[in-house]
Amino acid sequence: MGDAVSDPLALEQLTPEQLRARVAELESENGRLQRIRDALIERVEASSGLRAEPYAAFEHSVTLAEQVRERTEALNVALHDLKYSNQALKQANEEAATAHQRLIDAIESISDAFALFDADKKLVLFNNRFREIWALCGVNIQRGITIERCLELGLERNLIVETQVGQGEEANIYRLCDGRWLQMSSRETGDGGLVALYTDITDLKASEAAQREQALAVKSRLLQSAVDNLSQGVVLINAEGRVEIWNDLFLRMTHLKSDQLADSPRFEQLMSASDVALLTPRSRDESDQPLTELTQQLGDGRVIEIRTHPMSAGGYVNTYTDITDHSRYAETLRESERWIRVITDHVPALIAYIGEGMRYQFTNKVYDEWYGWPRGSLIGETMSRVHGEGPYERLKPYVDRAMQGESVTFEIEEANALGENRYLLKAYVPNLGSDGKPVGFFVMIRDITERRRTAMALQQAYENLEQRVRERTSELTELNQQLRQEIGERKTIESRLRDAKQEAEQANLSKTKFLAAVSHDLLQPLNAARLFTGALLEQPMPERIGGLIGSVSNSLEDVERLLSTLVDISKLDAGVIKPDVSAFHINELLENIASEYTHIAQSEGLSFHAVNSRVVVQSDPALLGRILRNLLSNAVRYTGSGGNILLGCRRRREGLEIQVCDTGSGIPADQLATIFQEFKRGNNAGQDKGLGLGLAIVDKIARMLGHRIDVHSSPGRGSVFSVLIPYGELAPQHTVPQLKVNDFGDRLQGASVWMIDNDQSICDGMSTLLKGWGCDIVTALSLEQLREKVAIGSAALDLLIVDYHLDNGVNGVDLVREIMPQRPDEPPVLMITANYSNELKQEMRNLGYHLMHKPIRPLKLKTMLSHLIDS
Repeated sequence: MGDAVSDPLALEQLTPEQLRARVAELESENGRLQRIRDALIERVEASSGLRAEPYAAFEHSVTLAEQVRERTEALNVALHDLKYSNQALKQANEEAATAHQRLIDAIESISDAFALFDADKKLVLFNNRFREIWALCGVNIQRGITIERCLELGLERNLIVETQVGQGEEANIYRLCDGRWLQMSSRETGDGGLVALYTDITDLKASEAAQREQALAVKSRLLQSAVDNLSQGVVLINAEGRVEIWNDLFLRMTHLKSDQLADSPRFEQLMSASDVALLTPRSRDESDQPLTELTQQLGDGRVIEIRTHPMSAGGYVNTYTDITDHSRYAETLRESERWIRVITDHVPALIAYIGEGMRYQFTNKVYDEWYGWPRGSLIGETMSRVHGEGPYERLKPYVDRAMQGESVTFEIEEANALGENRYLLKAYVPNLGSDGKPVGFFVMIRDITERRRTAMALQQAYENLEQRVRERTSELTELNQQLRQEIGERKTIESRLRDAKQEAEQANLSKTKFLAAVSHDLLQPLNAARLFTGALLEQPMPERIGGLIGSVSNSLEDVERLLSTLVDISKLDAGVIKPDVSAFHINELLENIASEYTHIAQSEGLSFHAVNSRVVVQSDPALLGRILRNLLSNAVRYTGSGGNILLGCRRRREGLEIQVCDTGSGIPADQLATIFQEFKRGNNAGQDKGLGLGLAIVDKIARMLGHRIDVHSSPGRGSVFSVLIPYGELAPQHTVPQLKVNDFGDRLQGASVWMIDNDQSICDGMSTLLKGWGCDIVTALSLEQLREKVAIGSAALDLLIVDYHLDNGVNGVDLVREIMPQRPDEPPVLMITANYSNELKQEMRNLGYHLMHKPIRPLKLKTMLSHLIDS
């Protein structure tokens, strides 16, 4: 106890009530100690005269003095603690007053009305906001009033107009006389009291009311929209018999106007102005039965179905459905049924349908007559009654099989209505329901009595014939033995011939595949030589040397022509070349060919003319160009100096006919059938060095494309070769660049060209040729070598020429894909190859690259470069 009292920190933690209790306890203890002290002093004084022993008295007095001293010290400590407690109590009272004032200020500062009730639910504390609420009805709220009395006063003075209980008893909502709404939120205190906050929720209630009205409006619009989009006419009549909701389809069906429904008229009065019948839940039919639906045909031919649907809250809904199509369909079905019955009645076969319970549901006229029943009386009758118990037992196994889903056909002998026994061929075909199980079966019966009798007669005749057949078979067996022996000998000979033919075809195929495969290696050196001779011909030189170079160029051209011809024949035979047929303007091809052969004809001293056309044809442009170039080369070869050559077009009904006419030596009539064969040349070939394969290639390509080739010739006057090409139709956005030889100007002067080829001789030849045309050309054997010569990302570049087949398995497309991302521009790309495949052509088209095939002709190359650099 002394430790607790002497500890200031412990005293500071006590409440004022605890401090007062502690002071009272210390005062009581102090009084008790004083009484003990006085009693001890009196006892000592009283006993000092009685004891004889002085020392004992002295010892007792010392002990008593020590006890008095200890009690005195304890009393001093208690007095000190009492003083400190009084000071702490005073400070606590001051702090309590301050806290109370702050509480008053806090509850006055809140915007809600505040009220504090004690454990007896009496008002202890409140703010001015709470007082102002009661001031509306002239009530001056005072402390001590109960919460129940507050509510009674509000109701008596008409302060509270409406009371709403929210979720739980702690959330009550009141509407005041001035239109405001208050929500009371309450919470119990630790001593059993109650804290209540009255919040003004007028704005919230107004917002909720607006939201409810908006939601009702949206629901109303959605309901009206749903009604308007129904496939039926709909009208809703309330309990008073007035129209509340309708849709446009109701107005159209009843021919009413929307303004007639503006004032919610009575439904009976409204329908009196329409041709549509009035139907309500009170309507009755002719037999005085309730009428909930009826069908009516209007004057305009429409048929509508009207239904009425009562509502539990009163009123009803009427629906109006246009069933004109359904009615017509039903009428069509009835008409179809009538026609089916007419048709089946005139079919000689017996037709019926057996449904549920093995009862007849359909029979035709022949069926009724054969069994002797009046027309239509079989409908509903069972099979056992119609046939009789005995005959039905014979039919029962077949009926069971049909009802298990099996189509059954069998022959049976039965007696007809006249008692005649006839042979019948019956077929039971099951009718499957939606679940896949039979629900009945169709019966088809044919009278085969006459056929059966004929079969029996034939059987008798067949038995007589068997003997004659056996005798004749014996004779034929001997003859067949001889024929088998001869056939065996012929098979042996045919087997040997097939083996020899297979060996020859294999050898020929190996030859053609080899020649087609090595075409690239054969054309590489020839391509380089053509580039060098083309470059030399572009340079000024003495006439004698120029003539020699021209002779070399002509010889190389002959070698190129012969080698290309052999390669093409091999590729055609090996099936390497596949047509790439498409639609295009024929003038796009003929203009290029005409430009080429104008110069060729002039160099040979010939006159060349071309008649073009803008017709769209369907063919492979490259293969068709090869046909026309071969025909023109043939015409140049066999036409003497001063002659004429014409390339023209004629429109035919089945297609466009392109003709190559010349005034050459002509072809004798006996050679017209052989000129398209390989290594066949006319007798008037003269000094021509050809192999006789040009027209053979023409014939093979034409057959591949399905084009017809015709030839007319007169010896000494000339020849006319023609090819018939079908018309075509252009695909959208079809564009093909037109390359023209003439009007080059100075397009190539100063053009920057890069050339990449793995053959140094081709690079040298291309460099010499293009420098002669004024180009600034850089050649390289690989991409690494090109990087050493130029800055790929920044150097000027007008055209990139790349060989498709490079070293180490790299192709030109991969090389271009490495170069282009490094450049800010996209210069045109010319890909050079000896590969004639359609897949490569299509790949170049998709990539937007241009393609030239080896060996390259200088004139054609110059045309292509001029076009690409100019574009």
